[in-house]
Amino acid sequence: MPSTMAHHGPPAVALHLLLQIHLAVMVCSLLPSSAGAFTCNNTIAVAVAPRVPCLRSQEMALLQLKRSFTATADSIMAFRSWKVGTDCCGWAGVHCGDADGRVTSLDLGSWGLESAGLDPALFDLTSLRYLNLGWNNYNLSELPSTGFERLTNLTSLNLPNTNFSGQVPHNIGCLTNLVTLDLSISFEIVELANDGYMVVGLDNFGQLAVTNFTSLVANFGSLRELNLGCVDLSQSTDWCDALSMYARNLRVLRLPLCNIYGPICGTFSALRSLSVIDLQYSFLTGQIPDFFANYSLLNVLQLSYNDLEGWVSPEIFEHKKLVTIDLYYNRKLSGSLPNISADSCLQNLLVGRTNFSSTIPSSIGKIRSLKRLGLNAPGFSGNLPSSIGELKSLNTLKVSGLNLVGPMLSWITNLTSLKVLKFSQCGLYGSIPSSIGHLIKLKTFAVMQCEASGEIPPHIFNMTQLEGLALRSNNFIGIVELNSLWRLPNLSFLDLSNNKIVVQEGQENSSMVSFPNIQFLKLAACSITKFPSILKHLNDWIGLDLSNNQMHGAIPRWVWENWSTDPSYLDLSHNNFTSVGYETFLPIFIAELDLSFNMFEGPIPLPQYSALVLDYSSNMFSSMPHNFSTQLGDTYVFKASRNNLSGNIPTSFCIVSKFLDLSYNTFNGSVPSCLMEDANPLIVLNLKENQLDGQLPDTINENCTLELLDISSNRIEGQLPKSLVACKRLEVLAIANNNITGSFPCWMSTLPRLQVLILKHNNFFGLVIPSSAKEKITCGFPSLRILDISYNNFSGTLNKEWLSKLMGMIVEVSNETLVMKYYAYQDEVYQLSTELTSKGSERQFDIKIWRTLGFLDVSNNAFQGSIPADIGGLVLLDVLDMSHNSFTGPIPSQLGHLAHLESLDLSSNALSGEIPLELASLDSLTTLNLSNNKLEGSIP
Repeated sequence: MPSTMAHHGPPAVALHLLLQIHLAVMVCSLLPSSAGAFTCNNTIAVAVAPRVPCLRSQEMALLQLKRSFTATADSIMAFRSWKVGTDCCGWAGVHCGDADGRVTSLDLGSWGLESAGLDPALFDLTSLRYLNLGWNNYNLSELPSTGFERLTNLTSLNLPNTNFSGQVPHNIGCLTNLVTLDLSISFEIVELANDGYMVVGLDNFGQLAVTNFTSLVANFGSLRELNLGCVDLSQSTDWCDALSMYARNLRVLRLPLCNIYGPICGTFSALRSLSVIDLQYSFLTGQIPDFFANYSLLNVLQLSYNDLEGWVSPEIFEHKKLVTIDLYYNRKLSGSLPNISADSCLQNLLVGRTNFSSTIPSSIGKIRSLKRLGLNAPGFSGNLPSSIGELKSLNTLKVSGLNLVGPMLSWITNLTSLKVLKFSQCGLYGSIPSSIGHLIKLKTFAVMQCEASGEIPPHIFNMTQLEGLALRSNNFIGIVELNSLWRLPNLSFLDLSNNKIVVQEGQENSSMVSFPNIQFLKLAACSITKFPSILKHLNDWIGLDLSNNQMHGAIPRWVWENWSTDPSYLDLSHNNFTSVGYETFLPIFIAELDLSFNMFEGPIPLPQYSALVLDYSSNMFSSMPHNFSTQLGDTYVFKASRNNLSGNIPTSFCIVSKFLDLSYNTFNGSVPSCLMEDANPLIVLNLKENQLDGQLPDTINENCTLELLDISSNRIEGQLPKSLVACKRLEVLAIANNNITGSFPCWMSTLPRLQVLILKHNNFFGLVIPSSAKEKITCGFPSLRILDISYNNFSGTLNKEWLSKLMGMIVEVSNETLVMKYYAYQDEVYQLSTELTSKGSERQFDIKIWRTLGFLDVSNNAFQGSIPADIGGLVLLDVLDMSHNSFTGPIPSQLGHLAHLESLDLSSNALSGEIPLELASLDSLTTLNLSNNKLEGSIP
């Protein structure tokens, strides 16, 4: 019987199928035609085979994957259809192939799931073509090192915002059929009303990294879309060439915030199918390639927040298909806007914070598709074209230009779709038109560092959609009451600093239901005399700046207690406060605290939780709290100069990671060895004007990161430690007014970045130029521009070969060093100054002047012989002082070549002969002292 059934089974199935076809044909023949007759078309209907249900192995893999997620209310709802014994091909987020019951698509994106790691059961779904696990939280776990290579059919792998960390597995590179790969983290660059910005959305997210980009993409010939936003590619210097060689079919490339360095490679020209290029917020240098203009499919070009330079080809702006050109925040990028055709597709044109210049073409007003227009580059000049007033779709307009002049523009108020309107660093003058109130959609309004005047229009406080208002650094007058802010319920950013207005608190009104959720409030130099109690309502502030006012007494206690969030910065500097109004440890978690230039006394108050930047300069603080190292664990800038601090320098300061300034106090004892000996990452160490003694440690290690060391005006003795040669980044060394001895430190000439060397008022002795030929060669200081060796015991002659090696005083080099930025919320520059003798008196020169100053002072030593004629080759000198030595012979006529020279002092020597006529050609010279010599003749 079984054999009979086996023999007759197939014919029975065939007969059954023929019967289905026969019935289908009969039904078809009975269908009425449009004429009413029953006809059949030429298509024969064939019954579709039933879908094969989910295989048991697939169901088990999915259920195991489900168990790997933490049980939460969200997961229970998300997986409510995932029930044992049901067809898994019908579960939410799951699709299968009809013929084999294998899972081909798994989409769990944005389900809000939590897991401690990606379960290997996923890799049993070997027929997957589409996988989306994005917007779920894998809690900093690492992606599995094996398993992805099994998913050979995968065409789309989407893992955005999954909070994975560690290395991207190399076996993802085995997925040869991939069309889309997304491992990104979403972020947003929020522009503040004052032109600052914040990167938002990266908190608490892990970061993936790729170390070998070539191995990742070598098999990606089918790839069309690559999104690695926020993946660390800092070790993947091959990213550009690798893409050009192996991923030539790319349509979309997104690598924002990936720490990619260097220029865009020439081979990038092979990626001619690209429609989207997003390389913003990285460290790209070099020029924007001209070949981008030849990418016929290109729609989006985003290169903002980089360090690109050079001239931008105007052809890029004439590209017919480009919708977005975003070059924002590339300060060295130059160019001018051409006349752009009215049929351009441009919707977003952003060239702000660049070095673009020239006039703004009126043709911009014909591009009716424009929605965002960023013209806030300070080099623009002329008049702002009124044709822009015809762009009715425009929602963002930003304008700058130091030479962009004229009255405040009334036609701006015709742009009723505007949501963002910013004028900054421009020559627009006059009052803001009262019709500004017509822009009811406006969310950000800024007029900063212009010439605006008059009173702030009251209509502004009726613009209820306003979120950001910045009117700083103008000539506004009048009184502004803080209670008027209640009329702006959405306001989150307010900056009225540096005008001629008076900010008063006003009276609270019981009808005022809620205070706006202001996060950034800047009221610097607003003639405020009392800490506004109305600010109690600001529970969620991020930044508060009340500097340069006339507040006095104690800071209210609630300032330290009332915050429900962790603020970013608090600036109360340049007031007259005498007390912080709280105990030593402040109950606040803050990134930056500035209490400088007040009248505080007693121990320095520290945030209970470590802050990044702390500034207590110019007060009367007398001590540090006991056991304060915990409070400095994350601090990278600590400034307490010009106080009354005394005793030994606590070793707790050794954990400050970048900038430490304890100058102008009365610390004594020796310099703590941990500040210089250990693997200390300090960039700036300023201990100037204390009472420190002993010798400097001579065991500085090879990891030295010092860029500036100032121990001037102490009681340091002994020799200069030769281990300073380990500090290859050193740019400034100031050790004036100590008791340091020894010969001239030729060994420091090996420091390639040394630009400022101040050795004056010490006990150095002997020849500046070594006697041996070998030492002469090694004594060249190629970058030195400021050298002060005055008031020592140097002797002998000045060697012309040595002078010819001072290239920093001979050849002008484009130099961006000596800025000493610490990346605070205002991107501040470290303010350091030193005393140098110029024009006959001791003068303060700050670090901004150092960048351009050429200075050589060898006065008050025992030099003899003639003044070398070669000194006339130091053409970048601004100050030359050779006084109070024993120089003899004539004044070299070659000094007439020093065209920049402002001060020349050759007094108190034994010079003879006539004063060279060539000195009369020194047009910049304002101080000349040749007294107490043996000169003859008249002054030319």
